[in-house]
Amino acid sequence: MNRQGEALSLKSLTKSTVWDIQESDVFRLWAQAERNGDVKENWRHYMDVIKSAFIIEEVKTNKPEILAKFEARGCQVAEVHIDESTSFKWAIKKKPILRTTDLTWENIGHISARKLIEVLERNFGGGWDSLPQSVQDIINSAFDISTTTLPVDRLKKPGGLYHQKLEDGYEVLEVAKGTWVEAIFAKEKPKLELSSTKLKLDEDFDDDRLSDEEDDDLDLNGDDELTEKRKSDDDEDDGFDEDKLTEESYRTTFDTSTDDLDLQASEVNDEEDF
Repeated sequence: MNRQGEALSLKSLTKSTVWDIQESDVFRLWAQAERNGDVKENWRHYMDVIKSAFIIEEVKTNKPEILAKFEARGCQVAEVHIDESTSFKWAIKKKPILRTTDLTWENIGHISARKLIEVLERNFGGGWDSLPQSVQDIINSAFDISTTTLPVDRLKKPGGLYHQKLEDGYEVLEVAKGTWVEAIFAKEKPKLELSSTKLKLDEDFDDDRLSDEEDDDLDLNGDDELTEKRKSDDDEDDGFDEDKLTEESYRTTFDTSTDDLDLQASEVNDEEDF
């Protein structure tokens, strides 16, 4: 069992790649991890990853009739070991994808266009726009989706969009709307395109974050400039401008006693009489 040229192991299993394996693979990968000594410290994490794609029930009996009931439900039953003294018996079954609410970001890339059409056909009759936006976003992340609504007698016109899409490998779901029909076309996106899309989203996020940081720097610089301007204005107000001074700006005072003033006044009178 390989994925992109690498052997899949319990340690490398993720909540996305776990959808690529089946019940028997779970027990095989667990036994392999047990031999490598990886289970004891990480078994809770491994169990959490497995539970994202599988239903796990602990079986606490060895009665054949009970085990038969689990097997009748499509479960595989086997024993798993945590360490030398701890073990469990599990009944495991892959989670079915039957409803649009079963679609997740982790499993959408692991189903075919045909499977998607079956899920859509089973769950709704109002057309593509009747799906919640969150479900549309999940589907669009892994599939190229397009729709058209035409009268019944025009939908499959030779050479029209319907036949072009089929020739291009699209699966189609027809939703009747009275005398009209909505055709929903679905085709799996190339895996490389999925990776490129995620990379582009990451780059956009980084660019937006960088832009926000630059805006913050500009705001800080603007605050610094405003502070400098205010400081400069305050300095100008406190400064002494000699050019603005006039004669009226000056006043001279003398410290003189009353007797001196009387004497000076008497001398002035004597001079005038003389």
